[in-house]
Amino acid sequence: MPAFQPTVAVLTALPLEYTAVRAHLTDIRKREHPRGTRAAIGQLPGTPWSVALVEMGEGTLTAAALTERVMTWLEPQAVLFVGVAGGLKSDIGLGDVVVATKVYGIHGGKETPGGFLVRPEAWRASHRLTAAAREALRDDPRAHLKPIAAGDVVLAAPESALAEHLRRHYNDAAAIEMEGSGVVSAVDLAGGDALVIRGISDRADADKSRADGEGWQPRAAENAAAAAVAVLRELRPFRGRGRVGSSDREGEDSEEGPHRGDTGATGATYGGDHLDFRGSTFNGPFVAKRGGREDGER
Repeated sequence: MPAFQPTVAVLTALPLEYTAVRAHLTDIRKREHPRGTRAAIGQLPGTPWSVALVEMGEGTLTAAALTERVMTWLEPQAVLFVGVAGGLKSDIGLGDVVVATKVYGIHGGKETPGGFLVRPEAWRASHRLTAAAREALRDDPRAHLKPIAAGDVVLAAPESALAEHLRRHYNDAAAIEMEGSGVVSAVDLAGGDALVIRGISDRADADKSRADGEGWQPRAAENAAAAAVAVLRELRPFRGRGRVGSSDREGEDSEEGPHRGDTGATGATYGGDHLDFRGSTFNGPFVAKRGGREDGER
């Protein structure tokens, strides 16, 4: 195993979503945050990625708070939110996967005497992760890159006021779920990269309970997990020493990175024409002077 292995966080809301992702990992060990949050850290075979898998529970506020915790605790290069959702489009079937190109927060607005005025919020998916998803899922007819809607509500009535709200104001949304906006907003505030991947487990209508009873939730979760794995197989690490064992070290500039050579007592590294004191305990002024030769000597 390389000395450095980049980490991606995979977050889920439900136990069955967690189980679907965990089935792809090996060499799993547990970590616990001082405030009790648990993560399963495992390897994704055939990739350079270490995966930190966290089951957060349901709800937008919970998702936002725990995503922020994961970002500061585990410092992942990317965050994937993986699980199930209700479908909003007739041409996207049960078991299909929607990769969110953007996530709508659907409850923002102002109630006035003339009606509800929508104040939309939307977060675009990371271009880097979207590009990896397009390439990884290019030949999968059951994978769709589309917007999704997120709000703290379960939609199970296609003729409801909420359903009409979605049709009127978010009519390009292909799926609806509860936590995505919390995840992507937290990652966005942290300056990170996020992607939401959802398997369609029902059609957000009165038949939701029947679809759940027929086992569509675990199947949709497994398909979403497989899509997430495909994306990670395509995605290359992109920060620091992420490209382990590669001569093409993206994100590691030969002039800016630590220079290799002899290391003195201060921890400085001699690179032939200068000293690099980063990481050392030396913090005083430093003056370089050539010595040991008389003027005119070569």
